[in-house]
Amino acid sequence: MEIPILSSLILLPIIGAIFIFFISSTSQKYQSTKYVALFVTIANFLLSVYLWYIFDNTSAEFQFVEERIWIPNFVNYKVGVDGISILFIILTTFITPLCVISINNTIKYKLKDFLVAILIMQSLMIGVFCSLDLIIFYLFFEGGLIPMFIIIGIWGGDRRVYSAFKFFLFTLLGSVLMLIAIITIYWLSGTTDVEKLYQIGIDIKYQNLLWLAFFSSFAVKTPMWPFHTWLPDAHVEAPTAGSVLLAAILLKMAGYGFIRFSLGLFPIASDYFVPLIYSLSLIAIIYTSLIALMQEDMKKLIAYSSVAHMGFVTLGIFTVNQQAIEGSIFQMISHGLVAAALFFSIGVVYERMHTRLINNYGGVVSVMPKYALLFMIFTLGSIGLPGTSGFIGEFLILIGAFKENFLVAVIASIGVILGAAYMLWLYKRFIFGKLENDQVKNMTDLKKHEILILCLIAIPIIFFGFYPEPLINTTENSITNLIDLYNSNLEYYSKNNL
Repeated sequence: MEIPILSSLILLPIIGAIFIFFISSTSQKYQSTKYVALFVTIANFLLSVYLWYIFDNTSAEFQFVEERIWIPNFVNYKVGVDGISILFIILTTFITPLCVISINNTIKYKLKDFLVAILIMQSLMIGVFCSLDLIIFYLFFEGGLIPMFIIIGIWGGDRRVYSAFKFFLFTLLGSVLMLIAIITIYWLSGTTDVEKLYQIGIDIKYQNLLWLAFFSSFAVKTPMWPFHTWLPDAHVEAPTAGSVLLAAILLKMAGYGFIRFSLGLFPIASDYFVPLIYSLSLIAIIYTSLIALMQEDMKKLIAYSSVAHMGFVTLGIFTVNQQAIEGSIFQMISHGLVAAALFFSIGVVYERMHTRLINNYGGVVSVMPKYALLFMIFTLGSIGLPGTSGFIGEFLILIGAFKENFLVAVIASIGVILGAAYMLWLYKRFIFGKLENDQVKNMTDLKKHEILILCLIAIPIIFFGFYPEPLINTTENSITNLIDLYNSNLEYYSKNNL
């Protein structure tokens, strides 16, 4: 294509952020900044849908590749998409305008600055999913944490500063190690171009150490047990839009990194560390599900459930067969939708009651029947009921896992039962409990913009639950190509006793 569509997706939110930044804070048009942000994010979503429409899913190659010299003889600005990355771009552009709509009357101060942070974060997140150079990926990957740090630190709850710094410091060590690994790869291979590195491979002598360096960053951001402790605090203190972006997209950047780099660049090390990944994933699935059962704060419960769901994702990725990786990608997309919906839903009642404690509610269905219906859809999506997108991802992961390791699959299946337990118990206490609180009795049902947000998310959760083919068709050839590359490397090193 002559039009640099990927660069346009990256730059459009930045242009919108710059425009908003220069709107005077004292201007009568100050409130119109959210309409500017909404226009920019909707335009970006439509552009990403067009990208998906013209994408050739019969090809496993990177498409719409753009390459420009940035630092001569060192780093090139190179972006492109395949069937794996394009879905995460669409998820990003779909969720962001909903976040903009959701801030209606919820951000009481520095609205302009909040919108700028949202737009810049969208730009950086899109950059992560289409980067084809390790340095460019690193800059986008780490840069995306800065707006989130600001969002939590300025617009968060009472412990916002503590949570923001905990979020930042947890990610810092892993980030430094990954940067050292990228520099080492350049020293070994003479390039940081991902496509070239796929072709020439990484020396087996260094793969384990390099894999661990990348793992240190991805494991924190996924987050895997025991690196997950920053997540509940960040979710509890973040404003609703911040929690949504964190759960729906930022966590998926690490899962995407495992697929693109851990499997693609370090296949021998990935195969070697499979027992480690299985162990940490199973602990995350079972342990954090049990913790979720004991939570009284709804946001914390959903935060711990995210750790459990991402445990399924990492389990599927490192099972390394077609069904499991397809399931992991599908699960990440589904969890992005479901977790976003749940955090939006909690934000709706928090705006009315200013509490997230489950015991302060009860009988919500009596005063908010529309809300109860939509919350039920998201609850069932979270537990993976057939007919929702959550079922497809978990089912494919477990099918793939059963083929490789029966015991691991059986233990992981327990997590499905626990997931149903904590989500249905939440629904029972929150929606169907006794209506005793006078403040709950005075709550009003969903407003128009709240119905719009929740319905727009409910539609794809149900649609892809019944008709997953568009997502699976998009990813199939790219995943096959990745697995072939992975297996050919294992076979080569096995034949040569390396």
